[in-house]
Amino acid sequence: MTTTTNLQPKAVFDLFAAINKVPRPSKHEEKIIEYLVQFGKAHGLETEVDEVGNVIIRKPATPGMEGHPTVILQSHSDMVCEKNADVEHDFMNDPIQTYVDGEWLRAKGTTLGADDGIGMAMQMAVLIDDTIKHGPLECVFTRDEETGLTGAMGLKSGFMKGQYLINLDSEDEGQIFVSCAGGARTMAWWQLATEAMPEGFFTFRVKVSGLRGGHSGDDINKFRANANRLLVRFLCDEMEKTDLRLVDIQSGGLHNAIPREGWALCAVPYSYKEQVRVDLNHYLAALDEEIRAAEPDFQIELESQPAATTSLESEGVKRMLLSLRAVTNGVYAMSYDMAGLVETSSNLASIHLLENGRVEVATSQRSSVGSAREDISAAVRAAFQLGGAEVETTEGYPGWKMNPNSRLLEVATESYRRLFGKEAQVLAIHAGLECGLFSEKYPGLDMISVGPTLRGVHSPEERLHIPTVQLVWDHLLDILQNL
Repeated sequence: MTTTTNLQPKAVFDLFAAINKVPRPSKHEEKIIEYLVQFGKAHGLETEVDEVGNVIIRKPATPGMEGHPTVILQSHSDMVCEKNADVEHDFMNDPIQTYVDGEWLRAKGTTLGADDGIGMAMQMAVLIDDTIKHGPLECVFTRDEETGLTGAMGLKSGFMKGQYLINLDSEDEGQIFVSCAGGARTMAWWQLATEAMPEGFFTFRVKVSGLRGGHSGDDINKFRANANRLLVRFLCDEMEKTDLRLVDIQSGGLHNAIPREGWALCAVPYSYKEQVRVDLNHYLAALDEEIRAAEPDFQIELESQPAATTSLESEGVKRMLLSLRAVTNGVYAMSYDMAGLVETSSNLASIHLLENGRVEVATSQRSSVGSAREDISAAVRAAFQLGGAEVETTEGYPGWKMNPNSRLLEVATESYRRLFGKEAQVLAIHAGLECGLFSEKYPGLDMISVGPTLRGVHSPEERLHIPTVQLVWDHLLDILQNL
């Protein structure tokens, strides 16, 4: 693992390196929770874990600042676990291997864990540095933010005592977020019978790879291709031309990531064997014109496979694939209130054949307008229901509405102007933040969200812009001193 000795601020990067030695997949945060508890106790700080696994570490005010309001610093303790197909890595046991690439910190073929490990590291650095001036502090580490926000959902009123909250889970230095989208997941299941493969069929695997992927909220407006959509489009076209049979499909990953790769195992009559290859070449030529500028490294490959003896029932597969082709994906509406902000979107996240012919499809919908989110979820459900699927939309999570009288925002913007001689951008974000849930449980809580610059989050391309960590650190300490 690359040393962080020369990276500044040193305490933050040293703690980030230590965090990345502790496995912390979403829904498996037991080791990082224990690590945080031991960290708090080792430094003589009041430490508490609630019923769902959120950790809070409290630090008294520095002398002379006891009368200042209590500030909550908050991040989440889990990370998205994505890796390239050719990388061997056990996220339940292996440390994240990092390296410096110019001004960026990256991981070797996996997600970096800076979302939100770098926020955790900043909190911990504040907790152990007695030279920093601040009022009473509460550092809150919520669990399972990435796959359901269950930590924030399970947070009880009264667990946090502070008046102000600084969320450290944003991804652009110089931007202060004051509002976020709400979201929900829509799941669909097809139960498909298995039937014998007719004689004289050619079996092949078609694989999509090399896409950029990214965060299904923050990157949804960047015209990145969706592996599931590319795969389904090809299968639907071939289904119209040939007696295509579907044997298996495994495509996409987490619900909050734009899918980067996927594959399907198929069969067609031998008389169509060469036609399928020709069709794929035509498809690649079309995609080269459509998406190459946004996806310079995309690939679709067709490989011969041993003859399959069974496939999924043809009529059920046809209904499913047509539903998947019709379902809404990508940006659905832009905001009327804030120029450039995506208001409503949907992401076709994954398609997986499970055991016994059951195909599971995961999607996620986001919107800064509650009724619009409900509408797009209903549209996604309708496409799946028309295809004969069993469908369910989760209860979801609320958005976070801007507080026009925020004292915390006033201090943060003045601090940024004084420190750096320019204005910070005050923005809303299309991604979901836990602040939406906090605003429900703590209606009077004054909140902002900040963070250093990250790119490629939720994918192995995740990288942290090293110089921005120092800028956010300086800004954070100045806010704490002056709030």
